[in-house]
Amino acid sequence: MSLTVRTITADEHLAFVASRGSASFLQVPSWGQVKKEWRSESIGWCDPDGKVVGAGLVLYRQIPKVKRYLAYLPEGPVLAWENVIDAASLKALLDPMVAHLKAEGAFGVRMGPLVATRRWGSETIKAAVKDGQATKLQALTPDAVDPAAQKVADLMRAAGWIPPSAAAGFAAGQPQYVFQVPLGGRSLEELLAGFNQQWRRNIKKAEKAGVEVTVGTEADLADFHALYTHTAERDHFTPRPLSYFQTMMRALAGEDPDRFRLFLANHEGELLASTIWIRVGGHAWYSYGASASHKRELQPSNAIQWRMITEAHAAGATVYDLRGITDTLDPADAHFGLIQFKLGTGGEAVEYLGEWDLPINGLLFKAFQLYLAKR
Repeated sequence: MSLTVRTITADEHLAFVASRGSASFLQVPSWGQVKKEWRSESIGWCDPDGKVVGAGLVLYRQIPKVKRYLAYLPEGPVLAWENVIDAASLKALLDPMVAHLKAEGAFGVRMGPLVATRRWGSETIKAAVKDGQATKLQALTPDAVDPAAQKVADLMRAAGWIPPSAAAGFAAGQPQYVFQVPLGGRSLEELLAGFNQQWRRNIKKAEKAGVEVTVGTEADLADFHALYTHTAERDHFTPRPLSYFQTMMRALAGEDPDRFRLFLANHEGELLASTIWIRVGGHAWYSYGASASHKRELQPSNAIQWRMITEAHAAGATVYDLRGITDTLDPADAHFGLIQFKLGTGGEAVEYLGEWDLPINGLLFKAFQLYLAKR
């Protein structure tokens, strides 16, 4: 089938995402409003009858002093990747996109298809950590492998796309490894039973102590941000400004009233934890979190996670996504805590294809890499 790529409206974009059941929240039109420092465009793949059969949100970042751009599709585009079986089928999907982006002034393309390659269940990971049999997910035999996903990776590499391991020059993008809790076909009782004993105990402890989890409004974002800033100072990362979260809430909720929720865990009127939850169709994400450094014994973080999972379940989501982890399984690694906390939910680690780069203009592409490396 011959496909063309053109600019599409937000309504066309959202209609296609709805037909697919879900897509990354980074691939809906409203995300372009959040990333104000980028120019955004919704693009669609159209069949010969004009029907939209694929969509993507493109963010364009200009190279300094030159009207040329990096075209970035975070966790996208949303395509029928399962239909990519050979070089011709990959070419039919990607060549029209590259031609369109080049016409828009792109000197290079970065994209991160949400195609899962491997999965590791909690029990597999915990056993590996306990026995010391592997210090990296990559070295651990997965519980599930998708050969079709590996085929896509092989075909992209052959077509000149640079895989994640060779693209370290760009600023950090989206995580290749995430941790997810499957919700589909499971009752809340079954989900809770899948948690480890410590998680179940902590949820009960928070409830008994009187930790109350509620859904907030935009007026509560200032309290979230104050706690988030405290968390950033404690954990040594650079916080985003309050205005960023205000823009995010307005943009996402404006697109769909149930796209964005702010959760607050209070004890005796004091905010101890706060999180941001995002949902697109059947997929819900834990996007941002903040926590106090005191009263941790009341387990507000476990309580707020359980509330977000129950809300995702009630909304009909089939996946609750705790977002990024690294692939380390080494308890001595500073990043091990990312997966250690999430393992208690009984979910699974998922490896995606990651973010791939295609230089269109090799000289400008390299110059942009050097620019970002110096920032």
